[in-house]
Amino acid sequence: RQQYAQSSDPVTLAYQGWQRFTTAPYRSSVHGERFVNNYANEAARQYGRYEKTGSMPAGAMVAKDSFTVTATGNVTTGPLFLMEKKPKGFDPKTGDWLFMMIRPDGTPLSETWDMNTDSVAFCANCHNTAPPEHDHLFFMPKDVRVQTGN
Repeated sequence: RQQYAQSSDPVTLAYQGWQRFTTAPYRSSVHGERFVNNYANEAARQYGRYEKTGSMPAGAMVAKDSFTVTATGNVTTGPLFLMEKKPKGFDPKTGDWLFMMIRPDGTPLSETWDMNTDSVAFCANCHNTAPPEHDHLFFMPKDVRVQTGN
């Protein structure tokens, strides 16, 4: 968190205080084979309903911090991946989601329709393949999900 916090984005200081929806980090092939943890802010509390999440409200945010482990056991911080649901009409092509990435040193890497868009175009295109009832969201493997009772 300290590394990400070097950015000017206040989410980097806040996200670890949000609900964590993973019981353990899991390897994500679409996030560069990195290990990730899933967090969601209060506006995204229904994220814990997983496949029954439905449509998220504007202001909902999902964050995934990441890291790699080398063959010798060294741990290296990876990017922080962020999705923020914007008001209806923001971008119908992305389901009104804004995608962002922050490098491990806190440098913002990209943001849809703003800075270095090509770096997060993959994110938007991938999330566009999620079932419509998931509101462009994918969920972690069932064996690492926090059971929320929703």
